Amino acid sequence: MKKLLVVLFLLPIFVFGQALQPRDSVYIKTDIFEAVYSEILQQPKFVSYTVQCPDGSASRKGMDFYSVNGVITSDNLDYVSNVWDKGHMAPAADFNCTREMLFQTFSYVNCALQHERLNRGVWRILEAHERELASQYLVKVQIRVVYGPNAEILPTGATVPTGFYKTITYSNKVEKYYFPNTSPTKSSYTDYLIQ
Repeated sequence: MKKLLVVLFLLPIFVFGQALQPRDSVYIKTDIFEAVYSEILQQPKFVSYTVQCPDGSASRKGMDFYSVNGVITSDNLDYVSNVWDKGHMAPAADFNCTREMLFQTFSYVNCALQHERLNRGVWRILEAHERELASQYLVKVQIRVVYGPNAEILPTGATVPTGFYKTITYSNKVEKYYFPNTSPTKSSYTDYLIQ
């Protein structure tokens, strides 16, 4: 009887402890993007989307990133006093038809620790290129986030990506890019084309 009581007492602790174990790959699908998110890295591994609003004008005023229930994500503390931006993977400007669509892009599931100069430089310009293409074509984008063996782990627990592969598909054409997650050394996004 004592063994049964001990097992019954420990069972909820064991089950509860298992529920808190971070998962390596959590599949998430929203109305605007699909992602594979690593709770261990507290960063996305893969994000895909189709550009929906190449010329939208919804305001992002007052919006900030938010956590998703049931998923262990990065948070605001990971971005304090360092060079890392909250880099949208599915860009806000690609989904600013309505405030509701725009708000969906502000999920931490759609956010990577991205070097501020990359995010605000050639990466941003490439996102504008996606929207230019989307004014004529159906544009699909896939981003694979890379974590090298020596990827930095912040004191807050999130892992900093070492790079980003971005594939843009439109009108039977494919553009593939690779961006190291550093301050860019080249001024044009086309300098990062790998195919």
